[in-house]
Amino acid sequence: MDAAFVLAKHDPQRGTEPGSGTESVGTVELIALAAEAEGSMREVLAAEAIEGRGLRGDRYERGAGTFSNPNGRGYDLTLVEAEALEELSAKGFDLAPAEARRNLVVRGIALDDLIGRRFRVGDVECFGQRRCEPCSHLERLTRPGVLRGLVHRGGLRADVLSDGEIRVGDSIEALG
Repeated sequence: MDAAFVLAKHDPQRGTEPGSGTESVGTVELIALAAEAEGSMREVLAAEAIEGRGLRGDRYERGAGTFSNPNGRGYDLTLVEAEALEELSAKGFDLAPAEARRNLVVRGIALDDLIGRRFRVGDVECFGQRRCEPCSHLERLTRPGVLRGLVHRGGLRADVLSDGEIRVGDSIEALG
């Protein structure tokens, strides 16, 4: 399968609008898993995080995701800001939170601030690797306009550094 990505100039204002997640502590609003690449996302109240692998039952934990890379970093866990999805909806591109195809939808924390840093989700320690920019694959699985609407707001790719359970309502905070 061919992968396509959007290259866009960095916009330092993007992601710092009011309500875009600017606090140091946020909250997990939704957990979503897909057993297969391109499979439907299923919402759960809790998920077991496995060090170096991801969330039990998710395609990336099993190495079966569309973009899985057994030697790569940042494939264990994906996160997106609820505020970014709300902004997308305000522009007329309604996307249910699980349709964003990220494992965690969080509120109240700027995910860009976690790039290159350790952070904790509930009791699980993670490391923010890089932005999870939207791609044509996401747009193909959802609807036209999603890709452009989520440029620099598509979320965060992270490594899972410790085992544990992540639950809806857990806090998410930067460490150190």
